[in-house]
Amino acid sequence: MINSKAVMQISPIVPVIALNRVEDALPLAEALLEGGISIMEITLRTDAGLGSIEAIAKSIPQMSVGAGTVTNEEQFKKAVDYGSRFVFSPGVSEELMQTSKDLNIALIPGVATASEVMMAQNSGFYECKLFPATVVGGVDALKAFGGPFSSMNFCPTGGVNLQNMNDFLSLSNVLCVGGSWIVPSSAIREGNFKEITTLCKEALKSLDNFC
Repeated sequence: MINSKAVMQISPIVPVIALNRVEDALPLAEALLEGGISIMEITLRTDAGLGSIEAIAKSIPQMSVGAGTVTNEEQFKKAVDYGSRFVFSPGVSEELMQTSKDLNIALIPGVATASEVMMAQNSGFYECKLFPATVVGGVDALKAFGGPFSSMNFCPTGGVNLQNMNDFLSLSNVLCVGGSWIVPSSAIREGNFKEITTLCKEALKSLDNFC
């Protein structure tokens, strides 16, 4: 199974997606792939989340699809049953970390404080989501974490966009950023998947170190 560091190295940008209709899952996955992004974090905030993960996992194997907004063991196990290759959580808990170990499925837990980073690190989880990134200190917080937590890597999510993503990605302890700006709900709702492909290409072209 893919490990958490490998998950965070698939793409410098991880789209964070809330889908209201399962039928949008496959065209969205295809649009992202055409735009150069081969990873999707589909949140479990909507009823269509699990079905969307299942559809992509079965039909588009070249897309690495996982679940987001996973907050407990039951959700974690369901996500894996439906085909998730990895799991993102907005927070960190012993329950989630133990489930990750039991199922041998990568977990990227969410952290916002030094204590939470310590909790993850001391349990063997060296890749975390900083969430909500811009609210809890953003670039400055990640720079501060770099001293005492030099072995930790982060995926800042929450408030990340085209204008500030390079500020985050320039940091040595940031492997990728998570964001929803490249998958606007209006484009999905209107079936304008070409716009999403364009936004992906624009974002990747704007990366300072992308090649």
